[in-house]
Amino acid sequence: QVQLVESGGGLVQAGGSLRLSCVASGRTFSSYGMGWFRQTPGKEREFVAAITWSGSSTYYADSVKGRSTISRDIAKNTVYLQMNSLKPEDTAVYYCAAGRPYTDEAGINGFRATYWGQGTQVTVSS
Repeated sequence: QVQLVESGGGLVQAGGSLRLSCVASGRTFSSYGMGWFRQTPGKEREFVAAITWSGSSTYYADSVKGRSTISRDIAKNTVYLQMNSLKPEDTAVYYCAAGRPYTDEAGINGFRATYWGQGTQVTVSS
């Protein structure tokens, strides 16, 4: 069992930056890949970024590629999402997840989540 708690969300102006954190508890944290998703009202949860259990590989959605960086600190049981050059369309609830990242046959990155956090709100004003 893995429990996930996100933090770091808030209100920021367009062009600004935020760093989201997700602290995991559970003995098997280091064996899971970690991912970030986001969701806005009325829309499906959208994959944002992921990192393998070793931290050696990262995956990004096209919508955030070049603007965001995912990283993990296994010693602190924490995964981070650094988001720069934020846009109003980045406004959403951001969720942390534990599971496994993948790239499908079309080259699209994704993540199969096993555990979810409760989410943290990110609001980008124009």
